[in-house]
Amino acid sequence: NLDEMRVRQLWLVSLSLLVCVVGIINAMLMSVTERSREIGTMKCLGALDRFVVEIFIIESSMQGLVGSVVGVILGIMVTFLMFLFKYKGLAVHAFPGLILLKYTLFALVLGTVLSVVGALYPAYVSAKMEPAEAMRREV
Repeated sequence: NLDEMRVRQLWLVSLSLLVCVVGIINAMLMSVTERSREIGTMKCLGALDRFVVEIFIIESSMQGLVGSVVGVILGIMVTFLMFLFKYKGLAVHAFPGLILLKYTLFALVLGTVLSVVGALYPAYVSAKMEPAEAMRREV
C-alpha cells in the first residue's frame, strides 16, 4: 500500500512538473513574440542564430535558478514551521538537516534544468526568425 502511494505521488509530481515546463514554454514564446523587433534588429546587425539562442537560454536559466531559490527558501520555512508545530518546540533538534540539503540541491538543479528545457523550443523559434519579417511584425 505504501508503494502504491509513492507511485501515485510520483505521477502527481511528474504531471505537475510537465505542466510547469509547458508554462515555461508559453512564457518564453510570449517573450520571443514581444521581442521580435529586437531579435530582427540583432540579426540585421550580424547576430548569429546561436547568439540569439544563448540569450534566451541564459535568461531562462537565470529565471529558473531564482525561482528555484525562492521555492527552496519557502519550502524550508514551511518545513520548519511544520516541525515546530508537530514537535512542540523541539523542531531544532529534530530538523532533518542532511536530508533537507540533498532535496534542496536536487530542487535547485531540477528547477534550473526544467527552465532551460522549457526554453529550448522558444529559443529555436527566435533563432529561425527572418530579420526582415521579425522587424515588420507588430505585437
